[in-house]
Amino acid sequence: MNNITLIGMPGCGKSTIGVLLAKTLGMDFLDTDLLIQKQENCLLQQILNQRGLEYFLKAEEKAVLSAICSNTVIATGGSVVYSPSAMAFLKKCSTIIYLQLPFDEIMARLSNITTRGIAIPAGETMADVYKERTVLYQQYADLILNCTGQTPEQTISAILRLQADRKERPE
Repeated sequence: MNNITLIGMPGCGKSTIGVLLAKTLGMDFLDTDLLIQKQENCLLQQILNQRGLEYFLKAEEKAVLSAICSNTVIATGGSVVYSPSAMAFLKKCSTIIYLQLPFDEIMARLSNITTRGIAIPAGETMADVYKERTVLYQQYADLILNCTGQTPEQTISAILRLQADRKERPE
């Protein structure tokens, strides 16, 4: 288990933190949103608009399950937690870290909700999605990191401390 997987809401910093963490640890980096776009030859928002939410979630699951890697920091899409098989796969090959932020901070960071490719079921709001997903993020996380008000550098330092603390404690 030498991968690190970052989960959390859109806007919590998974991609930004992932790149920096990979550089800090000398690891590779994989963004599953970019993998979906490559496999589908389409932007995330276009997949949602043209093929629908169910297709998008299946494409996300397929992309994650195809990500056979080691020594890699993996930044997932926020909706990956809707796939038990994708999460079981990630759990087997990585330490899963939930980058936790309060709803207000997520919303302050998201200026492009309608073009970003966020999987929001019809009739639901971002608040509904946040409430539903936070339970799943907590369920799947090996480590939970409260990132409220932190810079990316502070978040990286906190992840390194969590990892070190975890290694010192017998499981």
